[in-house]
Amino acid sequence: MPSSPIPRDTVVDALVDRLRDDVLGGLYPPGSYLPPERDLAAGYAVTRTSLKHAIVRLAQAGLLETRHGVGTRVRDYERLGGPELLPMLVSTVGTAWMAEIFEVRREVGAQVAAKAAIHATAEQRARLRELAARVGDAAGADEAQLAECEVHRVIAAATGNRVYGFMVNALLNAYLAVREGFTHAFADPAAAADRLAPLVDALCDGDAARAREAAGAYFTETESVMRGLR
Repeated sequence: MPSSPIPRDTVVDALVDRLRDDVLGGLYPPGSYLPPERDLAAGYAVTRTSLKHAIVRLAQAGLLETRHGVGTRVRDYERLGGPELLPMLVSTVGTAWMAEIFEVRREVGAQVAAKAAIHATAEQRARLRELAARVGDAAGADEAQLAECEVHRVIAAATGNRVYGFMVNALLNAYLAVREGFTHAFADPAAAADRLAPLVDALCDGDAARAREAAGAYFTETESVMRGLR
C-alpha cells in the first residue's frame, strides 16, 4: 500500500497522477482489482470522495473500470486502450513507449504528408510557410518547438481526413507531455527551420512523392537529434 500522503492543495489532480503511476508502474497490474475504497483512501491519506473523483477520471481515460458491487479493476489497457492513454504512458513508463511513438510518427507522418501535398488549400500552404518562418525566427527553443508542433497539426488538417488529424493529435499529445526532454532539438531555431524546409517546400509545391520522402527524412533526422543519437 502507498505510504506517503497526498498534498491537500490539488488533492484530486495529485491523486489521479499517483494512482495512474501506480497502475502503469505495475503496482496494480491489468486485470487486478484495486484494494477496497476505504483501504485505498487511507493508504493515500485522502477522503473516499476524492478517491471516487480520481477513479472516475481514470475510468474516463480508459485505465480503470468500476463494477457496482464488485469493485474497481485495472483494464487490459494494452489490448483495449486507445491513443488517449499515450500521454499517461510516456509520462510514467517513458522510454519504451517513446521509441514506439517515434516509429509511428515516421510511418504515419510520411503518409499524412503525401496526402496533404495533394489536398492542401492555398490558405493551408500559406499557413505552413508562416509557421516554418516562425520556427526559424523564434526567440528561443520553447517557442520554436511549439511552432513546429503546429506545423504538424496543419499538415494533418490539410489531408482533409479528420481521422489523420486525430492520429496526429494523439502523437503530439504524447510528445507534449514530455516535451521538456526534447527542447534541446530546437536550441538553434534556424537549424530547426532548415531541417523542416524541404518538407514544407514539397507540401507547398503539391508534390506527394517528394513530400513523403521529405517527411521520412525529417522525422528520422529529428528523432536522432531529439534522442541524442547524433
